Amino acid sequence: MSPAVLAATLLILPPLLYVFYTSVYGPALSLAAYGQVLTSKLFRQTLTTTLVVAGLSSLLSLLLGFVVALHLARQPARRRAFLTVLVLLPFWTSVLVKCFAFTVILGREGIINSMLSWIFGIKIQLPLVLNMVGLLVGMTNFLIPLVVLPVLASLLAIDSAIYRAAAIMGAKPARIFWTVTLPMSLPGLLAGLLSIFVMSLGAFIVPSLLGGPQDQMLSSLVAFYNREVLDWQKASAISVVLLGMVFIFAAPLALWRRRKLKA
Repeated sequence: MSPAVLAATLLILPPLLYVFYTSVYGPALSLAAYGQVLTSKLFRQTLTTTLVVAGLSSLLSLLLGFVVALHLARQPARRRAFLTVLVLLPFWTSVLVKCFAFTVILGREGIINSMLSWIFGIKIQLPLVLNMVGLLVGMTNFLIPLVVLPVLASLLAIDSAIYRAAAIMGAKPARIFWTVTLPMSLPGLLAGLLSIFVMSLGAFIVPSLLGGPQDQMLSSLVAFYNREVLDWQKASAISVVLLGMVFIFAAPLALWRRRKLKA
């Protein structure tokens, strides 16, 4: 893995260092941009929205992805391979294209509202897009495959003899799930949660197309300062803060998972 890690470091580290330098660039390398950003009401509101959206979308994706992975783990090998390809199918489609598809499905004149209007015989226009609902739908659709793969790997690593032993000892399916399946799949669950939470913190396309003005995240704020205000110092400062958040949330989970695997 060393050549790949070295190549990734050489590609990623210089731009990150330049972003950090831009955030402190000024008289005597001042940290004024960080002070202005952290005391800004707009930044605090956007930060709250980012954490709420990342948390909710991660939990929804984890729940739905675990159900899918559990179903796949119980299938024969050949059928599981085919179903896994279907799970990965969304990765073959651009996120931009999927977001526009969701606007057609969730819009006021979209497929869902049209079907409801036909069923109930009245005009129904539920607000399902350009708000938190549409944003969570788009984020969950994007993140679920990233949960299924690590959870499926953990489930397949469980020795089937453990299930047979639990059944012989009189454990019912529900008890086997809570005492065997769920605890032994925790490494995969934590790996999936770590991946999707980190990715959702920096989401940009989905919030921009499916969320409303009040649902924009820190990545959108970076784009605002970078393209509209042309304040690259503040944009860089927000980027560094966002990167720091990733490390703050990722490091404890990664350390806990590492200790769990060693145990």
